[in-house]
Amino acid sequence: MFYILIRGFFRIFLLVLGLKIEGLHNLPKTGPVIIAANHVSNWDPIMVGVALPRPVHFMAKAELFHNRILGAVLRGLNAFPVQRGSADRNAIRQALQMLQDGEALGIFPEGARRKVVAQTSIQPGVAMLALKSGAVIVPVAVSGTERCFPCGWFRPLRVRIGKPLDLAEYRREKYSSALLGTISEDIMAQISILLRN
Repeated sequence: MFYILIRGFFRIFLLVLGLKIEGLHNLPKTGPVIIAANHVSNWDPIMVGVALPRPVHFMAKAELFHNRILGAVLRGLNAFPVQRGSADRNAIRQALQMLQDGEALGIFPEGARRKVVAQTSIQPGVAMLALKSGAVIVPVAVSGTERCFPCGWFRPLRVRIGKPLDLAEYRREKYSSALLGTISEDIMAQISILLRN
């Protein structure tokens, strides 16, 4: 209920500001899906959560949960902590369980906020979770949040949802760090295309 109320409030707020949502037909209505989006602002998870009709469970840096009140709010919004810079087995286990339950998992493949999409800074987590779970990866591009709020937002805010990535050929290959790197680069390439169009 908390998620629905907060999402409804921000949806009205952002639509009034002119949020444009494109490509909703590309999002599978059911089944496990990983939402892979670029990350330039703290507003990005809110934008993605508002744009997508399915509840999204975001991985969020563990430091945000150190504050009890903020941590409780984030958990109420379906977020869960992940230790960045290490193989956080608890977070991986939780993410895989959510995908097994047919949920939508939100991840920022770059691992941190970046003004420009950088292919060299991609974390392999999205690719690894997709291969292990069989989940579909949907690339999402968020634009407009890089500008200063609120005055900079008078120009368009946009969430563009791309077509699910076809991982069939990758699933036939031997699991390796090189394979994860290739898939990760493919994900960021698709996000870059969505940002340019």
